[in-house]
Amino acid sequence: MSLPVQTLGRTGLEVTRIGFGGAPLGLSGYLGGGDRTAAARQREGMEAVEAAVAAGITYFDTAPGYGNGLSERLFGKALAPMRDRVVLATKVRYDPDATAAQLDAEVEASLTRLQTGYVDVLQIHGSQYTNSFADRMLASGFLDWLTGLKQRGIARAVGLSAETPSGALERLVDSGRFDVLQIAYSLIYHGACDYQRQPFGIIPYARERGLGIVTMRAATSGVLPRLFEQAFPEISQDRVAEASIEFVLSTPEVDCALVGMRDAGEVVRNLVLARRAPRFDLAQLHNFYPNGKA
Repeated sequence: MSLPVQTLGRTGLEVTRIGFGGAPLGLSGYLGGGDRTAAARQREGMEAVEAAVAAGITYFDTAPGYGNGLSERLFGKALAPMRDRVVLATKVRYDPDATAAQLDAEVEASLTRLQTGYVDVLQIHGSQYTNSFADRMLASGFLDWLTGLKQRGIARAVGLSAETPSGALERLVDSGRFDVLQIAYSLIYHGACDYQRQPFGIIPYARERGLGIVTMRAATSGVLPRLFEQAFPEISQDRVAEASIEFVLSTPEVDCALVGMRDAGEVVRNLVLARRAPRFDLAQLHNFYPNGKA
């Protein structure tokens, strides 16, 4: 059974609803994943990537900061033989003091680790965006440099990632310089797409402007399962994580939900979720007056 796919905003790229998040493959200790530099852990990671491609997952997201390039190197090794079958995304840091030559060198280092001549999506590796940060970025030549990468064929699309919504992030979306928004969104981080009255937030805002929407932290980076482990130890942490992932997959404004996968077993479990029809009606879940009384 093939995985559902949809177009990533205006990029024209076809992506599966679940994407492979590369942070756990590079960051030692992240989410309890052990030493990712160990040979056994790297073999597990390779097998996970290969299993994901074989099952039809198309979107693979990483960053040079995930283990000082380790995640990129593992992706490069695993995906090089099947590069034309995947949508590959990585990131670059915004540095107002870096020259274009320095930025080019950083991207070239990522391409070398990824064993490819281009990436499908290159994103600014961001966190929280303030107005002063947005002012500096919009006034600098950084976005011109980023757009130039598309013209040079080094990136097919450009985007930015963010942990939280903000007015500054809306300003960057409004600049028209980005094709993709990656944002934290889950059962506990749902301010980016609030269904209390109607879909509201940075996700529908960006989608209306043609951006593709990729989400991170679909399983809450372990926060919700750990909460349930303490409050309701009889409930499986895996089931809690699955419910959060399904919440994200039930959000039609989301094109692709990134999920970190460390081994082939995790890939298999997530494929079950990716193949299901959306299970949750978010408008009904957020209805504070289910009996019709205001």
